[in-house]
Amino acid sequence: MIKITSKDFEVTAPIRQRIESRLEKLSRHDIQLINPHVIITQEKQGFKIEASVGIPSNTLFAQATDNDLYAAINAMGQKLEKQLNRINHKPEGARRAVPAIENEATSEDFDNEYDESLEKEYIA
Repeated sequence: MIKITSKDFEVTAPIRQRIESRLEKLSRHDIQLINPHVIITQEKQGFKIEASVGIPSNTLFAQATDNDLYAAINAMGQKLEKQLNRINHKPEGARRAVPAIENEATSEDFDNEYDESLEKEYIA
């Protein structure tokens, strides 16, 4: 459930649909959106839109201003997607990633390969 708050004007059905479709694009990342809240303000220069979306590990916040409301909604959605991508791919970008060594020999490997016939040859 998306909470949309507007100041100084009414939110129509097409505006609500555009905001919902823009936030649905965030769900492609398989992350649960917690309490998304969008605030739309009409200013002298145009429209200002702010969005705050909680995710399980963090909170996303984006703000956009434009003369066209739909352009502001798109800009806000792009900023949210960029933040979500950065959060999702952060572990991949770690510089100090430890490489996995699969064929590491241990003392247990050598103990299991002990051959008793070799011992008899050396004793005799």
